[in-house]
Amino acid sequence: MADNARSSAPDVQAQFDRLWALSPGADILGLERITALLDRLGNPHRHLPPVLHVAGTNGKGSTCAFLRAAIEAAGLTAHVYTSPHLVRFNERIRIAGRLIDDALLAALLAEVLDAGSDIGASFFEVTTAAAFLAFMRVPADACIIEVGLGGRLDATNVIAAPIVTGIAQLGLDHQSFLGDTIEQIAGEKAGIAKDSAMLVTMRYPPSVAQRVGSVAAAAEACVSALGTGWHLRIGDSVRYEDEHGVIETGLPRLFGPHQPENLGLAIAMLRHQAALKIPAAAYRAAAEWAEWPARMQRLGPGPLLARLPTGSELWLDGGHNPAAATAVSAALEARAGKRPVHLVLGMLVNKDARGLLLPFARYVISLQAVPVPDHEHHAPEALAAAADKLGLRAHAANDVESALDVIAGRADPANPPVVLVLGSLYLAGGVLAANGQMPG
Repeated sequence: MADNARSSAPDVQAQFDRLWALSPGADILGLERITALLDRLGNPHRHLPPVLHVAGTNGKGSTCAFLRAAIEAAGLTAHVYTSPHLVRFNERIRIAGRLIDDALLAALLAEVLDAGSDIGASFFEVTTAAAFLAFMRVPADACIIEVGLGGRLDATNVIAAPIVTGIAQLGLDHQSFLGDTIEQIAGEKAGIAKDSAMLVTMRYPPSVAQRVGSVAAAAEACVSALGTGWHLRIGDSVRYEDEHGVIETGLPRLFGPHQPENLGLAIAMLRHQAALKIPAAAYRAAAEWAEWPARMQRLGPGPLLARLPTGSELWLDGGHNPAAATAVSAALEARAGKRPVHLVLGMLVNKDARGLLLPFARYVISLQAVPVPDHEHHAPEALAAAADKLGLRAHAANDVESALDVIAGRADPANPPVVLVLGSLYLAGGVLAANGQMPG
């Protein structure tokens, strides 16, 4: 899918327009173009602060947020590169703790495009090169790099010597790029393994773990997996244990039953490297401090929440595949209790609508299907039809605002609803902007 990034800053938008005129306009995998582009720029990826490289189908962004929180709680600084953004492209590039400003972003994009206008690099490759230039030039103690798509052939995989690599939860997504089975996808994600670093992973089924292990072995990398190399006990707190001892933290502020494992993965990554010294207190702080918008985020007062009856809850999650839906559904059902639950759903056309809906079908009262503006998406009528087949009362709506109005019109003020907007990070970004909650 093409990345339809826009900017309200004229200088940045001018470079985006230039980029679109030069790039192929769609996702492409492979390291040839990014390698050539970086070579013309002086190979900034070889001169970065210590890199922590994170892959996964779901949870890699949350893991990056926990990594950043722990590193900063230790009094250190970190550059962070993640994708996609929610509202502003600048969210993707955090330089020593602060989002990149428009002037620097425009200048870096221009520098990259000037150097490689004939290479035919993709949007993601150009912006990755821009991020690496920024990270090379500004001092920091660490770089946290999130894989964009897959791992083995992702543009970020030019990083040759990270201090540690990690793989979060795995699931079926992007099959046209990564393969039709979870084992094939796992092999692509494990392609970030390097002989210089431990590969830290979650607990996977035996066939998946075997595939990850074989790819890591080919790269001469060691694997430390949840349940063997490190352990978690989750109750009223999180108890992490490895061969070096025990770390105990409170439950993460990030909502959902899946977040303690993401926190555990971040702790394990930091405990399986030697370049950064992180005290136990920093891990406890990370559980409390980490923020990652649009991942089971409860929206505060704003124009969208105001459309619902007093006492309603409005939640937002950018989950868009079956594995994410399973985790989000469990969190939502536990939160709602006996209150009525309604979904507002918008999905990109290449996503599995039925797989996303199945975990919710048992208890959700209604579904309002909406478009995802400026992106190729499932027609709301088609989403509603898919939901109907699962027994959900579903309707098509023109936008999130009108969907909330329908839910409000049918709600019982004495039992206000819990509403979740779901299905796309691009949709989630529009929701945050509409409710006046810009990611910082």
